Amino acid sequence: MKKFANAVVRSRVMIVIISLLLLIPSVIGYLKTKVNYDILYYLPDEIETMVGQDILVDQFGTGAFSFLIVEGMDERDVSNLKEKVKQVDGVSDVIWYDSIADLSIPMTMLPDDLYKAFNNGDCTMMAVIFSDTTSADRTMKAIGEIRKICTKQCFLSGMSAVVVDTKNLSDKETPLYVLIAVVLAMLVLGVTMDSFLAPVFFLIGIGMSIIYNLGSNIVLGEISYITQALTAVLQLGVTMDYSIFLWHSYEEHLKDGSVDRKEAMASAIADTITSVVGSSITTIAGFVALCFMSFSLGMDLGIVMAKGVLIGVISCVTILPSMLLLCDGAIRKTGHRPLLPDLPKLSAFIVKHKWIFAVLFIALLIPAFYGYQRTGVYYNLDSTLPKDLPSIIANEKLDENFDMNCTHMLLCDVDLPQDQTNRMIEEIRSVDGVKDVLGLDSIVGPMVPSDMIPEELKSALQSDEYKLMLILSEYKVASEEVNNQCDELGQIAKRYDPKAMLVGEAPCTRDLIRITDHDFATVSEVSIGAIFVIILFVFKSLSLPLVLVGVIELAIFINMGIPYYTGTVLPFVASIVIGTIQLGSTVDYAILMTTRYKQERGAGKDRKEAALIAHQASMKSIVVSALSFFAATFGVGLVSNIDMIGSLCTLMARGALISMFIVLTMLPTMLQLFDPLICVTSWKFAPYTLFHKKETVKHRTDPGKTVLKA
Repeated sequence: MKKFANAVVRSRVMIVIISLLLLIPSVIGYLKTKVNYDILYYLPDEIETMVGQDILVDQFGTGAFSFLIVEGMDERDVSNLKEKVKQVDGVSDVIWYDSIADLSIPMTMLPDDLYKAFNNGDCTMMAVIFSDTTSADRTMKAIGEIRKICTKQCFLSGMSAVVVDTKNLSDKETPLYVLIAVVLAMLVLGVTMDSFLAPVFFLIGIGMSIIYNLGSNIVLGEISYITQALTAVLQLGVTMDYSIFLWHSYEEHLKDGSVDRKEAMASAIADTITSVVGSSITTIAGFVALCFMSFSLGMDLGIVMAKGVLIGVISCVTILPSMLLLCDGAIRKTGHRPLLPDLPKLSAFIVKHKWIFAVLFIALLIPAFYGYQRTGVYYNLDSTLPKDLPSIIANEKLDENFDMNCTHMLLCDVDLPQDQTNRMIEEIRSVDGVKDVLGLDSIVGPMVPSDMIPEELKSALQSDEYKLMLILSEYKVASEEVNNQCDELGQIAKRYDPKAMLVGEAPCTRDLIRITDHDFATVSEVSIGAIFVIILFVFKSLSLPLVLVGVIELAIFINMGIPYYTGTVLPFVASIVIGTIQLGSTVDYAILMTTRYKQERGAGKDRKEAALIAHQASMKSIVVSALSFFAATFGVGLVSNIDMIGSLCTLMARGALISMFIVLTMLPTMLQLFDPLICVTSWKFAPYTLFHKKETVKHRTDPGKTVLKA
């Protein structure tokens, strides 16, 4: 390690030059990395709903559709608008009344239920069928073009329109997230550290590693918009610890007085590598656990963040020390006394009153776990988007004027006899919440010869292998009613055609609910297991992993249980990833204190004095680390209009503070209470004597003053 550290110090100018040059390909990679704004895209490819989506693209030339609602427009103008929309690149077809009959035939000649399905007073509706999938670039560009063509009396609904608005909102807010995180992190570091300029170089170094990480995502092809929005703030919060540790180690070696700044930095780099590698492995393990989700959004976020932590570590021991050495003079001129005081009396109080905190641990655990188990989640992500977005307004218009909240697409065998198809349609229409069924058989009826059906209508609703029917539903996506409706519709369709498939936003969301319920258990088990094993090898102990993970799990239970008591419903992703992120990124606090406790016990200190010294030595580092993580995420939680991102950041910010509080108050208690077990189940920890004399612990800075008595 020392050879590497000396090489970094010698090559500091070259390292800074190379790091700046690497920004160029990183920025290019970042700009060329595609961002996916469709959450349902990350469902497993092999499930029926996703197989059905592929069939729609392959055989019908479509993977998405929207309803265009038009108010107060003459029929001729509506027909002209339809033709303009149809000419937009990315639009496969547009179905309206004149797709079935000539405008010279009054619309009132339509069957009553079919007329009401597309008309309500002066409001009419046409179906816009796109030639690509929901979140494809071509589809999103088509949405933008249609909106340019349409007037204020037109409203474009559907999932693709929501995806476009989500993209625009996310692209607008992401730079703001980074700005807020940087400003708040600067404020925290300026208060808690002994230099105003050093934190600037911390943020420059972390900023460069974030750009490298985002640029390297080009090898993945594309990333989720959630991953893109969270990467910067998460990487900033998680990897700030490494920069702080390097700086503190550098300062300690300089205070020794026997080495110059280059030697001090080389020693600090070596110390940082030794300490940070173990710390970063637990953080990486937490993110890698997300890769075990069937819902591949977890893998998307897990890979990018694990990669970001690794890049952050490398940057911390190469780029940051090089910049600090080159700008050492300026940094010294901005030095100041840290505003965060030492609190020895607080440490003494916590260590002395271990039984109070043991009781508090149990008292918190029961309600925290109860709330954790019952916190509600939601899956309909567009329900929390701003109400003034065009797609949200359009969806509300669809509900108000046509009593329709979602549309399912049913694929069945093209050779299914017409009489069976008609019976199936009648059964489907009788299902609760089904407003109507639109297909060739239901629109034109059995009396119309095949060669009389308009070709554009036939190609839109029938391929060589499948018939396509649109089932209009009154129920909202992700509701229990629509999930039950999808189950019943699937059962009906399978009776007539075993290969029939029900696809669309609601069936996909139903599958999402079932898959993520399983993912939640899987990710929790993998993350706890992985971190348990890492701690086991780091401390060579069978009991310490239980103690440390148990303490952090209490913090997670409290964090995730609070929404239950406040009546807050969380986005489904939060319930899966927050526990893993909080465990992986804040177990470092517990490892830091436990490492010092082990050192003191190994040096012959009794458990109370070891706990006191470990608490005093680690408290400031834990506080600074937690506040940095809080600063990087709290502001984003306040300003984000995308609840998925805002909720995740709020939970991470609160989780950092809760983990800090629990580690500082509960861990010293657990270490003391379980010390006998820890000693006998750990290798080279400390000998344990069954019968202890009464112990007197003295304050290390005042040998004559007793601060704690047994």
